[in-house]
Formats: sequence, structure tokens, C-alpha cells
Amino acid sequence: MSIAMEHAGLDISEKGRAKDGTVLSSDRRLLMQLLAFGNCHNTTKLIEELKKSGMDFAIYADINDPYGIGLLAMSEDPDYFVGGLRDFLNGSAFTELAPKPEYTMLGRTYSLGYEPDLEKTLIDRPRERVLDPGLPWAIWYPLRRNKLFETLSAEEQRSVLGEHGKLGFKFGDAGLGKDIRLACHGLDRNDNDFLIGVLGKDLYPLSILIQSMRKTKQTSMYLESLGPFFTGKAIWQKEA
Repeated sequence: MSIAMEHAGLDISEKGRAKDGTVLSSDRRLLMQLLAFGNCHNTTKLIEELKKSGMDFAIYADINDPYGIGLLAMSEDPDYFVGGLRDFLNGSAFTELAPKPEYTMLGRTYSLGYEPDLEKTLIDRPRERVLDPGLPWAIWYPLRRNKLFETLSAEEQRSVLGEHGKLGFKFGDAGLGKDIRLACHGLDRNDNDFLIGVLGKDLYPLSILIQSMRKTKQTSMYLESLGPFFTGKAIWQKEA
């Protein structure tokens, strides 16, 4: 089913494909933003305020900062991030913390063109993974491809991305980690291309997954930058 809109003759919708070959399209996307803070000595009040807000949140204890936390917020509406979320943060105990803007990450869900269920791909699955209590550990990081990747043919690009994707599927099928892939073109101050979240029951398989990814052609040959990395464990997630 198509719910896409035309914009002055331009089709900017996300594409999928039904089992019978019908092309699907949608203009729905989920935006996710990670905000990091320091100088947090007590998370109890923060969690109580998050619960009362009714908003979709996950809050992480930063493994690399004993006084650090990360807040993952999400919405389909961009206005939420400069409206409802901003108002909540400015009226809560978060004002007592020290922001770490260098770890701010923002991205939007996207499709690859063959997904049979766009709503699940673009909205439901990424939200459920962030809020899944069985996936408390998370590593979030942005990346930027170098210009050489864009000079490859479409077939070469599919091969490079396919190698990377198959490795991720192996870890997912083994129950060792799930990923969230977000596009962030023009959305962050560092001009990154993508924002990646790797989530799992345990931390070490996520580290091994990232280590294994370093050996793929995409990472070893066609990435210009990776990081910064935020690594943490969820101490509260809204019930999905």
C-alpha cells in the first residue's frame, strides 16, 4: 500500500517491494536522537520524570563516564525535537547536568527498496529494538563514507554493502546483536552519512561485531570517519 506524497513532481518516498513484486512507497520515517550528559550523580529523579512524560525514551548509563548518561529520544515529527522534547528537557532535572554536544547524534530511518513491510522497517522495528529490555547494551556511532564509494558502479556498491550486511545478519540470527541503521545526511553538524546503533543482551558480542566489520571492504576501504562512539547500558526504557 502506498502512502507516499508527490512533492512538485519529485518522489522522495521510501520504497519497498511486496511479495508479488508490487512497488511499495511511504513518506513515514522515524527520527532518533541521542543526547549525552555528564555530571549525573543520581538517575532516580531523571527516570521518574521520564516515566511521567509518556514519551518514547531509553536512558543509558555511559560505560566510559561514571557520571555520564545518554538519552535516546524518537518521533516521526521533526518538530518534536525543537518543541516537546526541548520543553521537557528545559523543565526537568536534565538542566542540572552538563551536556556533551560532541556525542549528539541524529538520524532518520530509511529503506533499501526490497522490504515487504515498510511500516515495520521504518517505524515499528527500530522503535521496538530501542525499547526492548532484552537488548539493554548499546553502541551508537556515526559514520561518513569517502568519495571513492560514489565512483563505484551500482553492482560494485551492492557487493560492498552486501558483504557488510551479511555479517550483521549472522550476528542477528545468532541472537548476539541487532542493528538500527539511520541516515543523517545534513542532519548533524559533522556532515555524517549514517548513524548506527548496535544493541544486544551482552556487550562483548557487540564489540566483536564491530571488530569483524573492520575487515569488510566498506569499513577498510570506503569509510572516511567513524565515531565518536557512545557505549552504554539501558537503565530505563519505556514499555514498547
